[in-house]
Amino acid sequence: MSQREEMPAGGEAASAGGGARPLEIAVVTPLFPLPGEPHRGIFIYRTVRELARLATVRVLCPVAVYPPWRFLQPRTYKPHLPDPHYRPGGLDVTYASYRTLPAVGRPFNGLLSGRLILRWLQERRPAVVLAYWLYPEGWGAVWAARKLGIPVVLGARGSDLRRPGDWLSARLARQALRRATFVITVSKDLKRIAIEMGVPAERVQSIPNGCDLDVFFPADRLEARGELGIAADRRVVLFVGRLVEVKGVEVLIEATRLALARSPSLELALVGDGPLRESLERQAREKLGAHARFTGPLPPEKIARWMAAADVVCLPSYSEGCPNVVIEALACGRPVVASGVGGVPELVSADTGILVPPGRPEALAEALVKALERDWDPQAIAARQRRGWDRVAAETYRVCERASREKVNWTGA
Repeated sequence: MSQREEMPAGGEAASAGGGARPLEIAVVTPLFPLPGEPHRGIFIYRTVRELARLATVRVLCPVAVYPPWRFLQPRTYKPHLPDPHYRPGGLDVTYASYRTLPAVGRPFNGLLSGRLILRWLQERRPAVVLAYWLYPEGWGAVWAARKLGIPVVLGARGSDLRRPGDWLSARLARQALRRATFVITVSKDLKRIAIEMGVPAERVQSIPNGCDLDVFFPADRLEARGELGIAADRRVVLFVGRLVEVKGVEVLIEATRLALARSPSLELALVGDGPLRESLERQAREKLGAHARFTGPLPPEKIARWMAAADVVCLPSYSEGCPNVVIEALACGRPVVASGVGGVPELVSADTGILVPPGRPEALAEALVKALERDWDPQAIAARQRRGWDRVAAETYRVCERASREKVNWTGA
């Protein structure tokens, strides 16, 4: 852990304004570390951790709770009992739950979470609310904050803007975007979508993600392979992410099978977990045999070692916002082969990787072979990605500071 990580949250807040009273920001997000999922919402957490050095930050993490019977729970639901004493990174975090039902409860979740958020905000009265995830919690934060006359900065992460779910959820997400004081997106592509959904261009700002540069940096490949038990002569393609349909892992497995004909020393490593893991492992055994391995989820430090050991990092997604695996791979000096979707083309250039159409295993296989045969310069790749979370936080702070000066008038639901 770096010295920046160990510094108490809010330690620099008082000095950020030269002795002036620091801005009070209330962060509302369902994506934040939980005792059973310490890496949940890790990129929001890293932004908030750095933001707490510039402002007085308090966090509310609303947790949806479903009935105990499995048939009344969403497929990917993991039960969590909020721990009132859990304080990731020493931050001031409140975990609170609201009860709901799958599917039929979704139209009401905005209001259910909103009532929870309203009670929390009434006790704190911050200068501005920073809410991540559009629906339901983002809508609930806008609804609650407007009642109290508090401006809201709404942060869209990717799928919450691109794939908001059913038509009603999409409508409510659009409503939240239009009623927010400002909107932050993680890519220019998402900014374009927000504007198309009715948000004035002057109220949307793109703030790309960063990465922990103390963890992700160029490192010796052979040394990392020795630690991980990978032979020096293997050509390693690495995937890092959730094992879900939108990530296109089935396409990657098929592309790897095709690429093996030209690169027989190829090995596919998959880091992550998700509902498709069992079926993907079965497909990999049938198509790739000993040329594939699944590691399960890993902490950032271990992911960085896998990136150091890899020749190429691959992200074959059908949809993306600003994928941190790409940012981290580049920071490690590793070329990226990825689908040219969402904000990915904003990150990957001809000097740092190869872009392919999504869902095309033949095109992906060709790109992987080309990437493996090319002589890349790790230091030159890493030099293109030197964006830390402190910079993300500073840009976010400036938007929140601007929003705090806006007047908010409540005009109905």
